[in-house]
Amino acid sequence: MADANSRIEQFRKMANDDPGNEVAHFSLGREYLNAGQYEQAIASLAKCLELNPNISKAYQLQAQALLHLDRKEQAIAKLTEGVKRADERGEMMPRNEMTRMLKELGGPVPELKGGSQAPPPVGEGQVLCVRCHRVAGKLPRPPFRNPTGQEIFEKVCADCWREWVPMGTKVINELRLPLTDPQAQKMYDQYMLEFLNLK
Repeated sequence: MADANSRIEQFRKMANDDPGNEVAHFSLGREYLNAGQYEQAIASLAKCLELNPNISKAYQLQAQALLHLDRKEQAIAKLTEGVKRADERGEMMPRNEMTRMLKELGGPVPELKGGSQAPPPVGEGQVLCVRCHRVAGKLPRPPFRNPTGQEIFEKVCADCWREWVPMGTKVINELRLPLTDPQAQKMYDQYMLEFLNLK
């Protein structure tokens, strides 16, 4: 439990120091949910969605916290909102997971459009970005020489990667992450993948 508490403290500090950091609020909400602090999880995830309503996973986690508090109708409403948002953005995994939860709760599944739309054409040197969902210029080369670097190169546009770079520095500084430590590197990677919508 000490680990969970220290992570909560880290993310709480990060969210307080930088109130506009949606990833900090998302991570704090997820840690609250894992620790069984459901009201706090709902509040942090609501703040995350207020800052960026396109983080599909936040709808799902908020619905899970609501269900723990026996607030089924609110959970159904949140899942419905999340399914629509994920469908519009072509995010199949969170959409399908929230659709499954809705069916299990006996809630109506909204009409989905995303699956039937053809993806926009992607030209030479471009990528259909998983974060901003635009066709945009890709990075000149993978940012790392590992499978994660290759995935970023293939799925994230150069603009979104440039947005991550100062955010990544902030994560290292505010969480005091020594990247020589495998656990610190793991936490950094988790933040990066969440920010880039690769997870």
